[in-house]
Amino acid sequence: MPSPSSPSDFWDDKFSRPGYLYGVEPNSWLVSQRYRLKTGMRVLCVGDGEGRNGVWLAQQGMEVMSVDSSPVALRKSMKLAMDRSTKLITHCADLVTWQWPRNTYDAVVAIFIHFPPMIRPAIHEGMAGALRPGGVLLMEAFRPEQVKNGTGGPRDPSLLYGPEILRQDFQGLTMEELAAWEGVLDEGPGHQGQSATTRLVARKPN
Repeated sequence: MPSPSSPSDFWDDKFSRPGYLYGVEPNSWLVSQRYRLKTGMRVLCVGDGEGRNGVWLAQQGMEVMSVDSSPVALRKSMKLAMDRSTKLITHCADLVTWQWPRNTYDAVVAIFIHFPPMIRPAIHEGMAGALRPGGVLLMEAFRPEQVKNGTGGPRDPSLLYGPEILRQDFQGLTMEELAAWEGVLDEGPGHQGQSATTRLVARKPN
């Protein structure tokens, strides 16, 4: 079959396979950050794929917007939300051309989303701009050391983020946590085994 012609086609192809590529349970680091989040918060879950993180956040009593470029993924998100009797708002958008909301969300969550260097800063600016004053950004991404592991994420090191890249891109936010992490991921068939990530907690000044 022909190769996918766009990022949304690429992800539609991946997410059209049976089951959930990254499982149905939330990212474990995100769960560990639950104490930073309050019931009733408005949360933007960026590049949320099949919804495992957005659905979990909604189950915690938050108003969640799950945005992704893949209609296939979003349909699976809604199924997961319905299976768990949870309300999830979904929106299909190309994050490169999307008109990002401004000063709207109490939290922005971005788990394992990666973009080329020429568009990455604009995407990150959109994420920061979507936060209300005092809002918190929670982000985990693979860093270049992940390539040697072969346990998930892009194979191109230029798509991976070390702490210094995130510090630069989010310099307008206050860094509460920024650290490299090494450990074992167990997130469906897509993320399995020893992994190298960067974890960021940053807050928009009041």
